[in-house]
Amino acid sequence: MSRTTPPRPLDVTALFPQLAPLARTATRLHPRPGSPTPHDSSVGGPLLWPADEPWPRCEGPHRWDGVNEVLSPEDLRRLRRIRAAVASRPGGDPPVTRYTPEELAIEERIKAGRPWPEGPIALLPVAQLYVRDVPLLRPPGQSEADVLQVLWCPFDHPAHPRTALFWRTAATVTDVLDAPPEPPAIQFPTYLPAPCLLTPEQVTEYPSYLELSEELQEELGDWSRWQAAGSALDGSYELAPQELYMDMLSISPGWKTGGWTRWGLTDPLPRSCSACGTEAVPLLTIATVESNAGTESWDPEEEKTAPTPLPPGCLPANFTMIDIASGYDLQLHACPASPDHPHIELVQ
Repeated sequence: MSRTTPPRPLDVTALFPQLAPLARTATRLHPRPGSPTPHDSSVGGPLLWPADEPWPRCEGPHRWDGVNEVLSPEDLRRLRRIRAAVASRPGGDPPVTRYTPEELAIEERIKAGRPWPEGPIALLPVAQLYVRDVPLLRPPGQSEADVLQVLWCPFDHPAHPRTALFWRTAATVTDVLDAPPEPPAIQFPTYLPAPCLLTPEQVTEYPSYLELSEELQEELGDWSRWQAAGSALDGSYELAPQELYMDMLSISPGWKTGGWTRWGLTDPLPRSCSACGTEAVPLLTIATVESNAGTESWDPEEEKTAPTPLPPGCLPANFTMIDIASGYDLQLHACPASPDHPHIELVQ
């Protein structure tokens, strides 16, 4: 099923022409639970990884005061399968009464945890994007590469998972690694992505309010400047019209490639490549949720008529089951000069 962002409630460039030259195209990815293969664009799915290429590992350190035992990826998958089965059964409150004795025994065993891992650990697949699905996704200096693969270490370094990026050409992978290694443990359950397929969609974005000039910020904060929108104007924003711009007209929420950087946890920060000084550009946003209480206007039309069922215990619109820093997003920025230069990780 495709996903279609509703048209914006008004044309912001008609009211503020200075924004027109600042427009950028972003590709919303709209991950939804599915069964991806290595040949699909996905979140949390198997990667098109060459069988003769070593699987990446993180050297650590992997310690955090306050956590003594953790769960393995397979532990978490079994827990999710059990809880989905329990949620689908009728009757029984509290829900524990819906468990079978075998399921209760498995949960008790898993909850006992595993020892904290020592030494290097295998990275987890987070996303795989084919250029055929995201045409604007192009690696600098490597026009033949057509697949971006994103993996991470499922431990905080220091406040979120550490990511690794790999560009490759799909046609050169003839023998795919069918059983990649997995980390023996994961720091938090929300660092294991649920397998999702993607339905990419291009949208137009404008800069964060925090990146605009002071003059334009003042104009966006002047309610009288918005009156020309007529009946399309949402009067509930009269006391803070700049929030109308931030919520509905500037940056799309959720997983996306390209577009503009989202800010809010901090003011805008420099994003210069540490290798060459070139300004890094938004590559991929790894989002906790697809929308929240302020950004429902971006919800796809299809979700309004046929909402996607969520796994038990998930936040609203948390289709991937990932949670970054208690509800924030991890934005990856890449150097446009070279794919070999370090990328930048930004939590906002």
